[in-house]
Amino acid sequence: MIKPWIHAARPRTLPLALSGSILGSFLAAADGVFRWNIFLLAALTSLLLQILSNLANDYGDFTKGTDNHERIGPDRMVSTGAITPRQMIAAIGLVSSLALVSGIFLILQGFPDGNAPLKLTYLALGLASIGAAINYTVGKNPYGYSGFGDLFVFIFFGIIAVTGTYFLHGQLLRPEVLLPAVSLGLLSTGVLNLNNLRDERSDILTNKHTLVVKMGGKWGRIYHATLIGLAILATALYVALNYHSATQLLFVISIPLLIRNMVVVLRNTIPADLNVELRNLSLSTLFFSITFGIGMIL
Repeated sequence: MIKPWIHAARPRTLPLALSGSILGSFLAAADGVFRWNIFLLAALTSLLLQILSNLANDYGDFTKGTDNHERIGPDRMVSTGAITPRQMIAAIGLVSSLALVSGIFLILQGFPDGNAPLKLTYLALGLASIGAAINYTVGKNPYGYSGFGDLFVFIFFGIIAVTGTYFLHGQLLRPEVLLPAVSLGLLSTGVLNLNNLRDERSDILTNKHTLVVKMGGKWGRIYHATLIGLAILATALYVALNYHSATQLLFVISIPLLIRNMVVVLRNTIPADLNVELRNLSLSTLFFSITFGIGMIL
């Protein structure tokens, strides 16, 4: 029973989940306020939320008939019968609880000296993150089926993940930190867009109205290139505004990987080939976050 659960957790997506806590923590380290306990708890909470989202998507797409013979992505465990719907519901509840507990410990470590308003604000964000992870495909009106998935990924995987982690380290608030947060949000949205480009045909047949379905595959590929281009631009702008040393340009070594992904997607005519690019962009985003963060520290 272990292998189906590992498969359902979709380990290939986990590097992307780590990128937000890594980037936010590197920015905090560059400002001299890094704390290991915040980084580790933020990383754990992010991983649990990503796993929760993957499990919920496995269950939600099964209940709506989206996982059928037309789907060309990786097998889903509930639709193949490897995991029963009841087992998956129990797992969703368990991982939701673990994410909540981890998030609460993170909040308590971030604000050890009281500050009830900020604690409540972060708790609300944590509950919203859990809700967003589940409601992408689960429920009567899942937002992933009406084209709002891109917006939610941008907000939760980019803006909240980076700025939220950064603020927890030292309670610093710098508006320009939004720029790398925007970059990560755009790249994370690009990963979702690749998934939607791959599944465009099956999504049309099952009335899953993703943004790609609404705009069409051609514009979906152009949209993908735009996401990556703007992500690079936002980070370049941050470096320009905070330039002190050439080492801050270290992130440039990750740009060829992102541009390669952009070009491959623009030329793509076989949806199944995008499976590899999903993994590549996820890993490239992690590499982008690490090189940018190290450059800031150096």
